[in-house]
Amino acid sequence: MKLVSVVLAGGSGSRLWPVSRKSMPKPFMKIGGSTLFEQAISRGVACGASDHIVVCNQDHFFLCEKAKMCCKPSYILEPEGRNTAPAIALAAFSVMEQHGGDTIMLVLSADHLIPNTPAFTSDVIEAKHQAEKGEIVVFGIVPTSPETGYGYIKVENKDNRPQKVLKFTEKPNEFEALEYLSSGQYYWNSGMFCFSAGTFLSELKKCSPEVYDAAELAFKSASQDGGNRGRANVLRINQTNFLNVPDISVDYAVMERSDAVMVVPARFGWSDVGTWNSISEAHTPDSNGNTTNSNQPIEWLSIDTKNTHLHVETQGAKAVVATIGIENLAIVHTPDAILICEKKSSQKIKEIVGLVAQKDPNSLVGQTAILPQTVQRPWGTYTSLKKEEPGYQVKRITVSPGQRLSLQYHHHRAEHWTVVKGKATVEVDGVEFDLGPGEHKYIPLGARHRLTNWGEEEMVLIEVQVGDYLGEDDIVRLEDIYGRQ
Repeated sequence: MKLVSVVLAGGSGSRLWPVSRKSMPKPFMKIGGSTLFEQAISRGVACGASDHIVVCNQDHFFLCEKAKMCCKPSYILEPEGRNTAPAIALAAFSVMEQHGGDTIMLVLSADHLIPNTPAFTSDVIEAKHQAEKGEIVVFGIVPTSPETGYGYIKVENKDNRPQKVLKFTEKPNEFEALEYLSSGQYYWNSGMFCFSAGTFLSELKKCSPEVYDAAELAFKSASQDGGNRGRANVLRINQTNFLNVPDISVDYAVMERSDAVMVVPARFGWSDVGTWNSISEAHTPDSNGNTTNSNQPIEWLSIDTKNTHLHVETQGAKAVVATIGIENLAIVHTPDAILICEKKSSQKIKEIVGLVAQKDPNSLVGQTAILPQTVQRPWGTYTSLKKEEPGYQVKRITVSPGQRLSLQYHHHRAEHWTVVKGKATVEVDGVEFDLGPGEHKYIPLGARHRLTNWGEEEMVLIEVQVGDYLGEDDIVRLEDIYGRQ
């Protein structure tokens, strides 16, 4: 039977703050040279899937499109997150319509780390065999510690064969987790599944009819378009109808209520890399047990430092970090935030994010929950060089070849653009100007303006904003090739 991979790219990764943020969440973090999202797509290809569907938030579509992928997936764009049951239901309705109810779906999370692809594909073959018999299959991970951050799956006794699931248990406390570990009857719930589209929808309708009905209506009212200028097949879900779908996980909606659930024990290494502690375990330690990310140019000078993980993000310049007399810490530095915590306490970072979220979203602290220092956009990036002070702020803007910003205006700010690399076409109130390195243009308050890079190299400019309010929400878009409002 045909196999379709479904990649759920909606995880927020709040425990990986300050790197993972609302506009640049965990699936788009790089580990081992590629993003977790790219790795998930590659796993589906390795398993022989003939088609690939990505379910993600509409605001993250361009992040997916920018990824380096070995296939061309289609997309289901959610107006906002409603948990895994609605996301999988939408994908199942799409697979049913496009390929038929017997088609097998391999549901993957876009934020997992699975280094051993051959072992993974071998287990998928077993899961597919079970799914073809009408079973709903979950991949179970043999627990190695009393982890309180995972859900658990109870079986009669753990062994290497697929078997019936007796019970799903949500994240336990430490005492319960110790009991589960010693009993020999529990797996960790990986959050990855395999089943036919028809079986899943039938079980969803039986176990959670309110989810089925609302998801079906949301699917039928969705709009189909060619995505970003025809580069992808995109299904955009109607916001009004989607908000009527219950916000519920697939575990609660189906897995805990269905009698058709089997577990396939995983023979592959797996991590949900959900904390800085698990991130450190994904890197090769030095002789002192220290680990660091390899994506940034840093020089780490350490004395009496043990079992510590260092993650540093810079704005291009090489950073020097010195540590003395510390151990078992996670140190995370981004241009606008620093985190220092004990590795064993890294689960509590979610509480810090909760405190950050209570702040004004336009304040310095509030912004760290939403935007990184360098913000990805469909057309390129912008980087805050000088954070907002009363009356002004400074940004570095890049525009990729052939891309253009929306035609827009602002109520509260004027802008001054100076090109430092490449060539830009600037439109101001219907008049176009071509600018090269060292040339500049003033954009008056209220002027309708747009920026385009028609060249073959990246264009870079420095933007100085001046006004009584400089928030990102002071943008009125008149035309936009990326379909944004």
